[in-house]
Amino acid sequence: MRKGQFLDMELRTSPHMARDLAVNTIMRHVIYALLPLVAMAVYVFGWSAGLVIAVSTASALLAEYCVAAFSGRDQTLLDGSAAITGLLLGLTLPPAFPLWMAAMGGVVSIWLGKTLFGGLGFNVFNPALVGRAFLQAAFPVAITTWSAPFALDRFEALPGSLLALPFFKAIPDAMTGATPLSALKFSGEATEIAALALGTTAGSAGETGAILIVLCGAYLALRRMLDWRIPAGILVTVAVLSALLHWFQPEYPAPLFMLFSGGLMLGAVFMATDMVTSPVTPLGLWLFAVLIGVLTVIIRIWGGLPEGVMYAILLANALTPLINMVTQPRIYGARKSS
Repeated sequence: MRKGQFLDMELRTSPHMARDLAVNTIMRHVIYALLPLVAMAVYVFGWSAGLVIAVSTASALLAEYCVAAFSGRDQTLLDGSAAITGLLLGLTLPPAFPLWMAAMGGVVSIWLGKTLFGGLGFNVFNPALVGRAFLQAAFPVAITTWSAPFALDRFEALPGSLLALPFFKAIPDAMTGATPLSALKFSGEATEIAALALGTTAGSAGETGAILIVLCGAYLALRRMLDWRIPAGILVTVAVLSALLHWFQPEYPAPLFMLFSGGLMLGAVFMATDMVTSPVTPLGLWLFAVLIGVLTVIIRIWGGLPEGVMYAILLANALTPLINMVTQPRIYGARKSS
């Protein structure tokens, strides 16, 4: 090789790309996979669910635009990450959640959950769950007020709480209902598995049926835009652990109820699989998934809240760097550090 000839070579850092997939291409397909869930949410809960999702998405996009504009960076709206953050946030919120709160959640998701760490690819926590956690802490009553599914006037009238003015007390709605998890935890009332699987129960806008969520996730997995090991590990862990607990103590929820209720499916398929906040090693992915599954069961059964998926994923996100470190394969011929 002549001197200087290496300058014509193309050098890349790991991981070496084996497929010609740009970030915006992956994000676009994730949006495609989320759209059926949005449509189902509107069908079950009416226009209010669509407005909540639209406002959370619009506020996330606006926050992303402002960050780039004020910092002098190139605009990143077209990569699709902010849109996905807003969509996921909206799907985790009650269908009649006040719109100004949803907008605040979208801004917090981008500014605190993403930009604070340096932007896309550097965030430690899933941005949508950061926004959801903020709303949970700031507005605990509003975020646990649920709408009944298939209300007769869901396409004719909007709930009073939806259009509440900022920092004013929301108008209470006549039609509210407990989620299956809260009904079982606090009242001992079980919900039929068929209703949970089809999404005909009260809950967040994205709790629109486990079957539909799995089908949308399968679309991404088949296109190799989602690592199947994470949702599989989470669901198997929840099923096995809840089965053992139910066998020892029958009053604990059965495995099928634990799998199909709440935001487990949405979290396992669309949030825990975030490529930035999940481990990069195969063993690390399994450990990450098992950790989320165990934490979810612990919080649901012994915690003060009926749902634990959000906190389980955020805690696992915090441990991702450690998981990557301990599961990193040893370089051939290298010695372990003493």
